[in-house]
Amino acid sequence: MAELERDRVREHLAGNTPPTLDDSARAHYRARIAAQLKARNAVLVAHYYTDPEIQALAEATGGCVADSLEMARFGKDHPATTLIVAGVRFMGETAKILSPEKRVLMPTLEATCSLDIGCPADAFSDFCDQQPDRTVVVYANTSAAVKARADWVVTSSIAVELIDHLDRQGEKILWAPDRHLGNYVRERTGADVLCWDGECIVHDEFKAQGILDLKALHPEAAVLVHPESPASVVEIADVVGSTSQLIVAAQKLDNPSFIVATDRGIFYKMQQLMPGKTFMAAPTAGNGATCRSCANCPWMAMNGLENTLAVLEDANGCGQEIHVDAAIAARALVPLDRMLEFGAELKRR
Repeated sequence: MAELERDRVREHLAGNTPPTLDDSARAHYRARIAAQLKARNAVLVAHYYTDPEIQALAEATGGCVADSLEMARFGKDHPATTLIVAGVRFMGETAKILSPEKRVLMPTLEATCSLDIGCPADAFSDFCDQQPDRTVVVYANTSAAVKARADWVVTSSIAVELIDHLDRQGEKILWAPDRHLGNYVRERTGADVLCWDGECIVHDEFKAQGILDLKALHPEAAVLVHPESPASVVEIADVVGSTSQLIVAAQKLDNPSFIVATDRGIFYKMQQLMPGKTFMAAPTAGNGATCRSCANCPWMAMNGLENTLAVLEDANGCGQEIHVDAAIAARALVPLDRMLEFGAELKRR
């Protein structure tokens, strides 16, 4: 995504960020949301990158805070008839495809993803047609229509293992949409991987030199990096992994502090699990910038207490219900099921 377009996206979305609430208002919304979840046989499923207030509420009401793979598993297996998905739109679509009998609502359908936006279904389908001998593997951060064109769907938590598995079977890979993650799995596996040219507007902004400068001030800190980051950032990491893998790494390592190159929403879970450790956001800008680290997805930030309550209290879901065309859903379910089965097999090993 071009720099000018990124600036326009952030400027547009700044006006859609939920307002800051005082303690009394937050308590009021939390109580009403909890009551509505119970009354409507609904469960709140939230991503690690959402506001800490939303994550805490999901936990307190028996919901789930996780990466996109665990969110998909949880929503599919939970007995609730309504899923409230706090994240971005592709997560809601995935939940609906896996649980077509359930109602899937989101605090706002405007919450999307730069990787999704940057990989239009028609253009991607043409790209695939030009490479008919390749196995199509798409990242979870894509639309239902793009998933429907794929052979496999994958998340960052199992990307290396899946590509290694396919490579050992002699398959050549067409990967979309994140080129940084695609390049990372190529380097790790040695597989023949052809990448679509896409990136996450958050992770693409991390700067290796800025991290090295911060590391010089905090030599005891370990560097944790999400593989959607540029190769120069991945190269200086102590640990590279998905959101859930970075959380586990922070628990296992003895370091007292960490420089974290992913969305700062993850700090809620890290600080919850490791209150005695220090977590620092990896820099995304130079010394002269007003924001040294702007590592916060503007779309994830659109999930707030007010719009979560609104979607629950309105019988029609305020127009924020996820619908997926039946034919597209049926095709997308095939690679999604493959992903879940492969992930389950990895857990059993």
